[in-house]
Amino acid sequence: MRNLTRWAALAALLALCAGVSPAPAAAQEPLAAPRIGSTAVDWAPQVAGYDRLVLTVTGPCGVVRREFLEGTLPSLKLSDLDGTDGSYRYELRLVPKLSSEVSTALKDGRKNNDACVIGRLQNEGKLPAVTAQSGSLAVFRGAFVPQDGADNKSAFVSDFDNGEPAPARSARAAKAAARGGLTAATAADQVIADDLVVQGSACVGFDCVNNESFSFDTIRLKENNLRIKFEDTSVGSFPSNDWQLTANDSASGGANKFSIDDVTGAKTPFTIEAGASTDSIFVDNTGRVGFRTATPVLDLHVNTSNTPALRLEQNSSGGFTAQTWDIGANEANFFVRDVTGGSKLSFRIRPGAPTSSIDINANGNVGIGTASAAAKLTVASGEVRFPPGVNAAAGNNTHFNFSTDGKNYIRGTTVIADNGGNLGVGGQANPTFPLHMGSGAHVTVGGVWTDASSRDYKEDIHALSASDAMATLEGLSPVTYKYKNTANEHRVGFIAEDVPELVAEEDRKSLSPMDVVAVLTKVVQEQQKLVEEQQKTIEGLAAKVAELEKQAQTGN
Repeated sequence: MRNLTRWAALAALLALCAGVSPAPAAAQEPLAAPRIGSTAVDWAPQVAGYDRLVLTVTGPCGVVRREFLEGTLPSLKLSDLDGTDGSYRYELRLVPKLSSEVSTALKDGRKNNDACVIGRLQNEGKLPAVTAQSGSLAVFRGAFVPQDGADNKSAFVSDFDNGEPAPARSARAAKAAARGGLTAATAADQVIADDLVVQGSACVGFDCVNNESFSFDTIRLKENNLRIKFEDTSVGSFPSNDWQLTANDSASGGANKFSIDDVTGAKTPFTIEAGASTDSIFVDNTGRVGFRTATPVLDLHVNTSNTPALRLEQNSSGGFTAQTWDIGANEANFFVRDVTGGSKLSFRIRPGAPTSSIDINANGNVGIGTASAAAKLTVASGEVRFPPGVNAAAGNNTHFNFSTDGKNYIRGTTVIADNGGNLGVGGQANPTFPLHMGSGAHVTVGGVWTDASSRDYKEDIHALSASDAMATLEGLSPVTYKYKNTANEHRVGFIAEDVPELVAEEDRKSLSPMDVVAVLTKVVQEQQKLVEEQQKTIEGLAAKVAELEKQAQTGN
């Protein structure tokens, strides 16, 4: 027992006497029991009421993934692994069936950023607490190695015996020793009630021999099942979890690995498999962590010969939809890959991209090629392209891009804004006015709207008849009005729905001032002809009057 104050020691003693001591965590039941044959492996489910089991196997030939609905036996064939010899790891993960109540609770939890929703549902028995199991498989000489029992002396040590009584362990040890051709020790245990100092090396295990050659080893464990167990006897509120260092599985065909076992919780949170490369995990003297490198230069440094990457996988055992993302980089790009969505590279940055290619300010403004975005989106230079198909339903041109050719302008087949402030619309590739339409119409620097009127732009040209012009003029009804969105501005004009057909637009929602001007021009021209004729008549009459007056004066 740890050092305690007298009162703390008394409290612990009373608690112990009262039988109030923390019970070890119960070992978790497996999801399924593996059954290994020479050419196939299957797993007999030990649970019910699930949606499916997802089997993932990793090994020398990459990854094999299978899904099995409830009622279907999870299985793996040797042919699935191409019959390749080696060690394999498998994970069997349960996907639960979700009631509408649980589905709603999960959605609400996600919406409210409630990280504890899964734990609460598990405590209430609405979601399974045990959702995965893992293990190892071995293929040797083209066949699965059956796990047909433990190694000779494995019975001497149980991976998670959780306080098995000493007499039972001794009896089991004696039986195992007999099977292994050994003689069980019958001498009493040696108890040393004082410190033990060994000025040399120590060997522990059934295979230690006299005159053991230790080389540089200080402590050596030597037998076919190697375990170091930390059994904490603390009571009361003190930590008392038991741990174990495990070297290699006991069963035939098991994994060559080194593990740290949580004995009390019946879990193995840390494992290193044999064959892992040098410096697979390396922590330097500053706390920086290297993966496959002994010289990490940042807090986390991943070094590999082909596309270092990080996988973020949300499985469906918690009730949420499964989704997997990869974040990786290589000589071609830095990328985010939507694995679940067909391995699309949703986000990519190419090597050599300039500083602030994409820059998000603290206020949320996004800069493209600039670190000082003054608006929600600020484009300093570069190219943005909407491919064919965009806005096709609206009848718009389907190509628009921001491009550079030394002018720093926005360019597209529908809109062009150059760095002089001229805007080209509707295919006008070389705008020379503040607003310049593809038809040739434009707004001058002074703000005057100018229609395109060249004969080059027109066809089916006919003279406007005087009768049509007069009829149209008679049909025009000028009105005064205010626009609804500018209620303080009074205007004079016409109502598009009420004008004669000759000057009406097809949609009857707008008017062309030039159409009205043309009608007025024709009417004025006709009136001018009439005026000129009348003037000639008046002038003729005046000449006759003058002639008569002259004759009267001369008496002729």
